[in-house]
Amino acid sequence: MGFVRPTRRSRAWRPLVGFVSVIAVALGVAAYPLTKAQRAPDAQHPQQAGQPVNPYAMAAHIAGARVAAVAGDSRAAEAHVRAIAHDLARSTRVPDVFRPIDHEAARTAVRPLAGVRSAVWLDAANFVVMVDGAQHRSMGMIDRVCLALEPLGDTLAVVVNLQDVTAKNPDGTMTLSRNCQLPEGQRAFMQAKRQVDVVSPELRRTFKAQQGQ
Repeated sequence: MGFVRPTRRSRAWRPLVGFVSVIAVALGVAAYPLTKAQRAPDAQHPQQAGQPVNPYAMAAHIAGARVAAVAGDSRAAEAHVRAIAHDLARSTRVPDVFRPIDHEAARTAVRPLAGVRSAVWLDAANFVVMVDGAQHRSMGMIDRVCLALEPLGDTLAVVVNLQDVTAKNPDGTMTLSRNCQLPEGQRAFMQAKRQVDVVSPELRRTFKAQQGQ
């Protein structure tokens, strides 16, 4: 009885697996810029966090990490893993602790902005910017402050608080606050909402409603 040599399927499948992985990378990389461009910041709008993870980018990084691992390129595989971690952190509103913003550098960066009179940090997260006039107390000014801070580090860790030093009425004296990369009212992961004004906005609205009645 002759000896029948078993079929080695692993060698036959290896080129196919590699081919599929390369195709996955190509598809993910091709589609990723299209989706990324829709949410990319421009010269007037700061970076945005808290968005769902881009599935095309995630697929591209996963496939890329696998291909790099098979090829023995540990640096490329590590880069893909770091990119995945970065995208997940931004989606879950976790600031990058390795890119903190220097407080004195932040004050220097916003000083040349039109309408800014002075700036001070209340704590590690809350950046108070005093502006000269009601026209500068706006979300647009917060955007300009955040754009000025972006080269210094991760602005997801910063809440900008605008105060009009020339305000003549109670409403004008209220602080306008927003996290640089999130919609108004939202905060980054583990970032507490600090009450900057002596009278809270909720209490002020209740008092005005009672006066109207």
